[in-house]
Amino acid sequence: MPRKTNTTKDLAPALPVSQELLDQLVPGPLTPAQFETLFRGLKKAVLERALGAELTHHLGTEQAHGAPRGNHRNGTTPKTVLTDEGAVRLEVPRDRSGTFEPQLIGKHERRFTGFDDKIIALYARGMTVREIQGYLSEMYAVEVSPDFISTVSEAVLAEVTAWQSRPLEPLYPVVFFDALRVKIREDAVVRNKAVYLALGVRADGTREILGLWIEQTEGAKFWLKVFNELRTRGVMDVLIAVVDGLKGLAEAIGTVFPQTTVPTCIVHLIRNSLDYVSWKDRKAVAAAIRPIYTAPTEAAAHAALDAFEAGPWGTKYAPIRGLWRRAWNHVTPFFAFPPEVRRILYTTNAIESVHMRLRKIIKTRGHFPTDEAATKLLWLALRNITAGWSRATRDWKAAMNQFAILYAERFNPSVA
Repeated sequence: MPRKTNTTKDLAPALPVSQELLDQLVPGPLTPAQFETLFRGLKKAVLERALGAELTHHLGTEQAHGAPRGNHRNGTTPKTVLTDEGAVRLEVPRDRSGTFEPQLIGKHERRFTGFDDKIIALYARGMTVREIQGYLSEMYAVEVSPDFISTVSEAVLAEVTAWQSRPLEPLYPVVFFDALRVKIREDAVVRNKAVYLALGVRADGTREILGLWIEQTEGAKFWLKVFNELRTRGVMDVLIAVVDGLKGLAEAIGTVFPQTTVPTCIVHLIRNSLDYVSWKDRKAVAAAIRPIYTAPTEAAAHAALDAFEAGPWGTKYAPIRGLWRRAWNHVTPFFAFPPEVRRILYTTNAIESVHMRLRKIIKTRGHFPTDEAATKLLWLALRNITAGWSRATRDWKAAMNQFAILYAERFNPSVA
């Protein structure tokens, strides 16, 4: 996603319209229907006046450049244009010699600026092609075909390709890797596929989505391809890669970024633990688990895990004990970090909120016809989600100082 500055939403500039003209246009109170009629009529008049001005300029330019005299206005051609407010019937001026090429609305254009963006915005909210078709018909009395909507949304794929291959930062102190499942039709069969996301925290504490990849199966070979792609796009070092049991990732990242520390995601481990717990016990069990991951050292954490196992909640929910024991080798790197860095790892896992919002969008879709269709929707949704990502992660200054101490030779914000 492109980095956006923290600016307020652009406001429409004031138009140089006289008070007399406004009094003529709006002599008194208007009903919503009257306002809509007035607005459409005004838009039609302004568009036609602008097209007429273009033709006047064109004819004057021809004469200034020594074109043969004789070219002049030659009536108008009716044309229906789709706008944000619906269809507008225009009378487009033409010239006798046929050399006039309108710039405001091209000769073969049927959509005015903003209409395509509206379709894409509706698509990004998770609406299907048929739903968008019905919405446009109901709200704007515009009849468009499903093929037309698909064509507009297909134009997004070029942007996705450019985004997925854009240059990245040379250093990311922290990168979170996670996956969510989507249903995609393949060979006439609907299959469960994983969408893998990588969320990087830059050296200045701001975040960005590094990329998304769709794959049916994961493994070291797949992850090696991902990390080689990140390397090709300019990533030279990742200090910490936070994962949640993604198969083959730890082995693959060690090949491309051998110095990267790979702790398991504490947030996921806590959630997976609470999946075994009844709703009424969740608060108490979460409090009982907390001393494990907040322990100051690995030894203290191990003692806290032993205490949990021997306590009433460890006895009642035995699977939680096994879950932490099996993950322990991937948990231990976590305890080497000071509290400032730990907070970044388990309290700012923004990929969680990203996935939550993505699931809301895709849950109504049933399944996608192709990988490209899924990629298109997910990228549009990510573009909306990350639009406000301009601030540094909370408590980043304290964490940055710790990174500078722990990774003195590798952490250089001025280079990143």
